[in-house]
Amino acid sequence: MILPNPEPWMADATCAQIDGDLWFPEVGANPQAAKRICLEQCPVREQCLAYALENDEQGVWGGLSRNQRKALQAKQETA
Repeated sequence: MILPNPEPWMADATCAQIDGDLWFPEVGANPQAAKRICLEQCPVREQCLAYALENDEQGVWGGLSRNQRKALQAKQETA
């Protein structure tokens, strides 16, 4: 997936160097490989997560799936 206006930090993202399909698994597919790469290797994981939370992105961003990010947002809103 190519964003029309990528953020400067996106060039440093580990996912920019790896097959894009990994970050957008089909329904029912296991996203663990993408999450592990994000959490263990990506130098811009925090910026990525913040971006995904602000833009309601699909797929794995910042080491979390969309459902995990929605749960995180709900938890933050009740805190």
